Amino acid sequence: MNVPRQASRITLALFSFAVCASAGAQSWSFQCAATKPDVTRHQLTSASLYKTPAPGAQAFGFDLSTAPKSFTGGACTSDQPFFFSLAVPDGNYRVTLVLGGPQASTATVRAESRRLFLDQHPIAAGKSFTITFNVNVRTATITPTSAPDKPLEVRLKPREIGALDWDEKLTLEFNGDHPSVRSISIEPTNVPTVYLAGDSTVVDQDKEPWAAWGQMMPLFFNDRISIANEAESGETIKSFVGERRLAKVMSTIRPGDYLMIQFGHNDQKPGAGYVPAETDFKTILLDYITQARAHGATPILVTPMNRRNFDADGKIVQTLGDYPAALREVAKDQHLALIDLNASSKILFETLGDAGTLHAFVHYPANTFPNQPDELKDNTHFNSYGAYELARIIIQSIRDQHLPLEPFLRLPIPPFDPAHPEPFATWTLPPSPNVSIDTPYGR
Repeated sequence: MNVPRQASRITLALFSFAVCASAGAQSWSFQCAATKPDVTRHQLTSASLYKTPAPGAQAFGFDLSTAPKSFTGGACTSDQPFFFSLAVPDGNYRVTLVLGGPQASTATVRAESRRLFLDQHPIAAGKSFTITFNVNVRTATITPTSAPDKPLEVRLKPREIGALDWDEKLTLEFNGDHPSVRSISIEPTNVPTVYLAGDSTVVDQDKEPWAAWGQMMPLFFNDRISIANEAESGETIKSFVGERRLAKVMSTIRPGDYLMIQFGHNDQKPGAGYVPAETDFKTILLDYITQARAHGATPILVTPMNRRNFDADGKIVQTLGDYPAALREVAKDQHLALIDLNASSKILFETLGDAGTLHAFVHYPANTFPNQPDELKDNTHFNSYGAYELARIIIQSIRDQHLPLEPFLRLPIPPFDPAHPEPFATWTLPPSPNVSIDTPYGR
């Protein structure tokens, strides 16, 4: 672990506190290798393996062909990442973890499709650390519906079918150096939700080395709000509607919620998906805004970040056409908050330079990953370092503008200047075990 980096990064310390489920709501508690078992908690053992439940049945356990290797000292511990899942309906869930074990550890926790919640927190041998956060869980079914026997569903892409972001369960990933957990508590919660609408640069990328800023966002927010990343690879502002993704958002969005909108990377491409910036793009964007406001939610617009495209002088070439300008104009006309990721990413990428940005985008020599005979060269999609730096831009913009989301930030968060990014050489994040060399939809 890099101690200087850890000191400069977010300190995610929270004290344990009692939480109560709302009246009539079910909650679940799990305990690892307790010397004095608590009869109110499920005891986790090597036999606690997740199996897809029958309709209406309860299921929980270690998942994705992983499990801790040790169940002693009051903790479930391993030298490899492991996953735990609990079958739950759609909704927001408050998760409280007591981490730590007999050995010193450095804890990284993700949920669902690699949403980051805890980043390399050190825990001394025999000690514990408690963290609470909220996880949004969803399935493709859209409710309520006028035809309960034939409910509408989001039109999922093949890559989404069976993905952790769309299945019947809440999944936690325990990662880092000697990942260890003592107890897990999960309960429904009624908190404001930040919905993200966007494309592959926003989505929860479910496999390494791909990543996007949306899946880094939960790290920066406290347990009084939940992030629902509805973005998907290849989407335009129009196809997001046609695939019923906006309908899914509007079926659950409520007063006090937020809708962050970033499109433009795919909208400009010739063909059936083309959405002209000055006409259809603005018209559809206004419809998103109108619908969100009708539900009492607050829209926030985000301009799309630049691609990795440099001119001979080392300056970023604007390849996003008029879409960033269209978002700026609509934000001004509608008196909406705007996070200008396009402008800030230009600063970030030019600071990193042509060579430095290779570490932020998916550029890897052949055979870096299993079954990867060819070099990966992608100038649109990011790895975890690039996605993290973009997320820092968004968080800093929330703070600079004192947007309504600012009180929900998990402090302290060091200031971030895209002209002075964290050097890649000092940046680390334990990779998730699932890897794919397939390029996400969208360019």
